[in-house]
Amino acid sequence: MGAAMQSVGAAWLMTELTQSHQLIALVQASTIVPILLLGVFAGAIADNFDRRKVMLAAQIGMLVVSAVLSALSFAGLITPYLLLAMTFAVGVGSSLNSPAWQASVRQQVGLADLPAAVALNTISFNLARSVGPALGGLVISLWDVSLAFTVNAVSYIAMVIVLLRWKPEPRKVERQAMLPAIAVGIRFCASSSPIRRVLTRGLIVGFGISGYQALVPAVVRDRLHGNEIDFGLMLGLFGISSIIGAIFIVKLRRRFGVENVLAAGTLTFVVAQFELAWAHSLAEALPATCLAGVAWVSILTTLNVGMQMRSPEHILGRCLSIYQAVTFGAMALGSWFWGALADWRDLPFALHTAAVFLTVMAVLLRVFAPMPKPAEGRIAA
Repeated sequence: MGAAMQSVGAAWLMTELTQSHQLIALVQASTIVPILLLGVFAGAIADNFDRRKVMLAAQIGMLVVSAVLSALSFAGLITPYLLLAMTFAVGVGSSLNSPAWQASVRQQVGLADLPAAVALNTISFNLARSVGPALGGLVISLWDVSLAFTVNAVSYIAMVIVLLRWKPEPRKVERQAMLPAIAVGIRFCASSSPIRRVLTRGLIVGFGISGYQALVPAVVRDRLHGNEIDFGLMLGLFGISSIIGAIFIVKLRRRFGVENVLAAGTLTFVVAQFELAWAHSLAEALPATCLAGVAWVSILTTLNVGMQMRSPEHILGRCLSIYQAVTFGAMALGSWFWGALADWRDLPFALHTAAVFLTVMAVLLRVFAPMPKPAEGRIAA
């Protein structure tokens, strides 16, 4: 919830600091780029060290950065590029935390319950995303963005307490030098055909869907003529629809198969981007938000499970970090690209282009990079 409130605050603050669609889109990119740059190192760290301690270090680091961002905001010292620098620093902490966090899910529940656990983890995350943005918009309207940043800084304390109290069974760790450890993970992913196809899907689909999230703040400001409350409402509804999608996603994958679910999610996102491009009022934009939330969770949980089920335990953190570097790196690149395209032409053109790109890729990927069959490359329980 704290991170969601900070995201609302940072994105909305940028709309007040600049008229550039590209800079607005780069707020999202700045939190994702560290995953691309540092993700594989973070994966090796998650495999080489106690994952709980890795998460503790990351959470404490993000607490400090968020506190500094709050102080600078209260003092009125934030500029567009300083805001990007601070959100980038938070992204560094997130990139360190994420592989250890994702790998710890299997450490808690085992392989048999992993798909349901990933879905439950997604529901938990999206519960926060559904409430956090709405609260963030309310807090910003009552005070200003600095209070949203402060609440986020305080929220890290809860995570630190939880991690201090969690006592997992000791995990056997065979430490390797950083670069050789990274090379082992890269070689495994490169040699595994099922994983290569999952990574290809993450790369291309991540690039295509990033336009929606990156351009929503500019759409609310320029097309809907809304305020921070409207922005928070849209993000909150996105989170609620993601929860609804996560509840049913495991059953849908079992009934229709991962390929069909992924294709349906991609095409649903296409419809959402077209609807958002056509919207001129909040009422017209809300259906697009609902569709995007369901599609988002369908795509990302399907890819995440596909990766986890085919990654050996001893290099799980590295495999997940490579997946995240590829997928979220593509999102960061996409955020910059769609924002630049919106500056060159306009917002509808950028959203229409992103939708057409996803439509074409949905057809091509089904042929040239099909998702692995259920037993293909799967790690034994």
